[in-house]
Amino acid sequence: MFSLTSPAFANGESIPAKYTCDGERTLNPPLTFHDIPNGTQSLVLIMEDPDVPRALKPDGMFDHWVLFNIAPFVSQIPEGESSGLQGLNGSGGHGYSGPCPPSEHEPSEHRYFFRLYALDRELALPYGVSKQKVFEAMEGHMLAETELMGRYRKLVKKTV
Repeated sequence: MFSLTSPAFANGESIPAKYTCDGERTLNPPLTFHDIPNGTQSLVLIMEDPDVPRALKPDGMFDHWVLFNIAPFVSQIPEGESSGLQGLNGSGGHGYSGPCPPSEHEPSEHRYFFRLYALDRELALPYGVSKQKVFEAMEGHMLAETELMGRYRKLVKKTV
């Protein structure tokens, strides 16, 4: 069955701090893809946080990572590495932006969804496009999807 796992955390568990703003904000966790469907021509990986306070972002969603046109023979993304083309993240940059929930807003623990899509074609999109453009180009070409969800609560810094 098509699935996405990480040796760094189990589905529904905490993402280690080293992959967040409490560690190395740009160090992505290692990810492994299992049982990629036959006929897959490319993969898309999107990491989102749907728990952003609406006072900060009206749609409540923050895009942490957008990768597309990942080759269908790729079965893993090692720690700190990437694959395919980078899309635009919610910080306005390209590449991985680690979890960093604002501790002054509730919920202070956020969920982070890594979603992997198998497509029947490559996407005719340039480097740096938005998640929305990727979703529009994917329409009607999805063979399968799977997800891995991790949680994170920002570490509280102790003052002395």
